[in-house]
Amino acid sequence: MAECNVLLVYPRFNAGSFWNYGATCELVGAKYPAPPLGLITVAAMLPDDWDVRLIDRNTDSLTGDDLAWADMVMTGGMLPQQADTLAVIQRAKSKGIPVAVGGPDATSSPEAYEAADFLVLGEAEGILPAFIDAWNDGVRNGRFEAEKFKADVQSSPIPRFDLLKFEDYVQIGVQYSRGCPFTCEFCDIIELYGRVPRTKSNDQMLAELDRLYELGYRGHVDFVDDNLIGNKRAVKQFLPELAEWQRARNYPFEMSTEASLNLADDEALLKMMQDAGYFSVFIGIESPDPEVLVATRKKQNTRRDIAKSVHKIYEAGIFVLAGFIVGFDEESDKVADEISNLIEEAAIPVAMTGLLYALPNTQLTRRLAKEGRLHADFGIDDPDTLDGDQCTAGLNFTTVRSRAQILGDFQQIIERVYAPEAYFNRVQRVAGMLNMSGANGSIFGAGFLHDIKMFGKLVWAMTFHETTYRAPFWKTLFKTVLTNPKAIKPVMMMLALYVHLGPFSRFVIAQIDRQIDEIENGHWEQPELVAAE
Repeated sequence: MAECNVLLVYPRFNAGSFWNYGATCELVGAKYPAPPLGLITVAAMLPDDWDVRLIDRNTDSLTGDDLAWADMVMTGGMLPQQADTLAVIQRAKSKGIPVAVGGPDATSSPEAYEAADFLVLGEAEGILPAFIDAWNDGVRNGRFEAEKFKADVQSSPIPRFDLLKFEDYVQIGVQYSRGCPFTCEFCDIIELYGRVPRTKSNDQMLAELDRLYELGYRGHVDFVDDNLIGNKRAVKQFLPELAEWQRARNYPFEMSTEASLNLADDEALLKMMQDAGYFSVFIGIESPDPEVLVATRKKQNTRRDIAKSVHKIYEAGIFVLAGFIVGFDEESDKVADEISNLIEEAAIPVAMTGLLYALPNTQLTRRLAKEGRLHADFGIDDPDTLDGDQCTAGLNFTTVRSRAQILGDFQQIIERVYAPEAYFNRVQRVAGMLNMSGANGSIFGAGFLHDIKMFGKLVWAMTFHETTYRAPFWKTLFKTVLTNPKAIKPVMMMLALYVHLGPFSRFVIAQIDRQIDEIENGHWEQPELVAAE
C-alpha cells in the first residue's frame, strides 16, 4: 500500500488570452497549448512509494472521486491561475484534505495563499525534500521556503511525462535553463530565478527527450526557458549534441523557445539552432522607443536595429513571435504608430501586444509603490474571465499619460496588426524571407503524418468555416508554394494561429471600447493605492 496518494491539480487559466490559442487548439484536435511541466517535474521528485495522479483543469474536470482518493492535494501556478488555485484549495479543504501550494505566484505572493495547509515556496529542487520529510514525520501544516537562486537544476529528475495525455496538447514543454542575465524592470524572472542562468547537463537534457521519444511523442517541443541563450557558452555546447540526437531519429521533434534579441548578433548560434530543428522563437521587444527601453532597463534592445535583427533570424529559417507593451511612463502619444510601424517593418505576424502590468515582486512594482501609484489590489487575479488577461486587465497603477489615451493607443495597435489583410501580408513576407535550407526545412520528418492531418483541418477551417479568410489564406499558400515551398510548414503554423488571434483581437477591441467608455462617462473609479513609502 502506498505511503501517500498525491493528487496534483493544475489550476485553470483565465479564459481570455492571446496565449491560450483556444480556436487553434480545437482546429488541431487538442484541448490546450501545453501541459503543466512544473507539476510533472514535482511528481518525479516524490517518493517512489507514493501514488500520484494528475488533473489539469484546463483539459479535465476535478471530480469528487479524485478528491476521495487523495491523501494530499498539491497545486499552484502563475498569477492568471490564482483564482482557480484558491478555488481548488477551498474545495480540497472542505473535504478535509491537506493542501500544499507552490509555484511562481505563491512564491511571489504567499499572503494570497494563507488558506493552504502548506506553502512550498521557491524552486522545488531546493525545498521539496524537506517538505517530504516533514510530511512523513506527521507534520500537516507549515511553510517551507527554498534559498533563492541556489537550486541545482542538474539534480532535477526527468519529468513524469507518462502522466500526460499527449493528445490533449499542441506542444510539450521541457526546460534547459533558469534565469536571465538582463535586468528588465517589469520582469519577475530575475526575482524568481536570478540573473545567472543555470543549465542542465547535455546528457540530462537528452535523457528527457529520450523519454518523450520512448513514450511515442512526436511533434512540437517547446523549450520553456525564459532566455535560452542566457548562458551562450553552455547552449553552444548543447545544441550540436541536440542536432545529432535529432538526425539519428529522423527529426521527431520541431522546437521553439524564447530568447533575447541579441540572438540575431550571433550567426553561429543561429545556425546551431537551425541545425537542431528550431522553427520559432519568442522575443520580448516591448517598444521601438529608445527612451522607453532605457528607462525600463531593457537597453540591450537599443544596441541594434530591431527590424533588421528580426530579419536576420528569419534568414536562419526561424520565425519570430514578439512581445510589445503599451503603458510605459516614457512612451509618447505616437506609441500606436511606432509599434504598429515596427511590426510591419519587421514583418512579425504574431505580435503579442499587451498593457503594462506591475507583477508582484518586481523592480517596477517596488518603484510604483514608492511613488504612491500602485493599485492596492495589484497582485490579485481577477476571476472575471472577461478581464482576466494582460490585454484587458493591465495598467494596475496610476498612469502618467491619460488612461483612456493609453487604452485607445493599445486598441489602435490591435486593430491594425490583426486586421486580416495586414496579418496575412506579413505572413507572406515572412515566407519570402525564411531560409529553409537547414534541418528545419525538411517536410518529411517523423511528424509528417501529423502535419498532413493538421494541414487538412486548417484548409477546411479557412475554406469553409472562417470564410472571411478564404481568399487571403489561399493566396498566401499559393505564393509560398511558388516562391519558397519548404516554408509551407511554418506558414501553416502562422495561419493556424490566426484562427484564434483574429477573433480574439476583436474580443479585446470590444473590451477596451467598454473600458474607454466607462472612463469617458465617469463610471470608472480609481482603485485604492498602496500607501507611498
